[in-house]
Amino acid sequence: MDADSYQACELCPRRCKARRASGRAGFCGMTSELRVARSALHFWEEPPISGEAGSGAIFFSGCPLRCVFCQNHEISGEGFGLPVTRSRLSEMMLELEAQGALNINLVTALHYAPDVRQAVFDARAAGLTLPIVCNTSGYENAEVVRAMADVVDVWLPDFKYADPALAGSLSAAPDYPDVAAAALGAMVADLRRKGGRREGPDGRLKRGIVVRHLVLPGHADDSCRVLDRVWQICGNDADLSVMNQYTPNEACRAAGGALSHGVSEEEYEIVLCHADDLGFERIWWQEGGTVSESFVPAFDATGVEGPELPRA
Repeated sequence: MDADSYQACELCPRRCKARRASGRAGFCGMTSELRVARSALHFWEEPPISGEAGSGAIFFSGCPLRCVFCQNHEISGEGFGLPVTRSRLSEMMLELEAQGALNINLVTALHYAPDVRQAVFDARAAGLTLPIVCNTSGYENAEVVRAMADVVDVWLPDFKYADPALAGSLSAAPDYPDVAAAALGAMVADLRRKGGRREGPDGRLKRGIVVRHLVLPGHADDSCRVLDRVWQICGNDADLSVMNQYTPNEACRAAGGALSHGVSEEEYEIVLCHADDLGFERIWWQEGGTVSESFVPAFDATGVEGPELPRA
């Protein structure tokens, strides 16, 4: 995996073959030019990721999914972000460590995998010591996951759907369940190869997997099937995060139907009970009333501009 990967691009499961290095946007909406929307401490991840000090989150522009309920649409579909060099990206990581971040949290980064991987190597060579978190929609090529394994310490994937038809209607990706299962399988194999889950005395996750699932209103049955599949792939090698923070965006409110309102307490309880029945030992859940746009940071280019990593 190198810069040539941007020619006839197949980095994401769309395999759109766009000539991104020649300035043509792929299905992800991006050329090969790195674009970042925010680089700052983030306090709303799971406790072993954010702790009290915060996760050093770098939000990348673009996304290979088309989720109708997306809360990050300014960066995922509308392209907000500033161009940065790979050296600047490395320096951002060092700046976040200096700010006290518990880790470097790369959010929706793998359509830039060759540059992101090298930026981590460069930051490590310059003194970066923090764990690297790969925060992903789960819709990733397993071969790219394997190629990134030498720089990623903690995998933080979504697993959104079990039903291909639902994945097709809500994210334009009917292959999502099988693609996400293969990617998660590669993450589990990587974790086992490295010796399994590891956390510090402060509870900070230094190596591991946290699988996230956002419960959608009207689809508790699919959520339970998602947990079945995650259990089959991971067992207790992974933490499970069951989220009830679904917040309808403006388009979903206007369209009406199930996605125009939040998840009911009954729906969320059904999914949590199913997770417990399956045998997950580490389940993260959210208290009632978490439906809020406060979980979405301001995409205002905070921390993006600045110096580049000095040449050695």
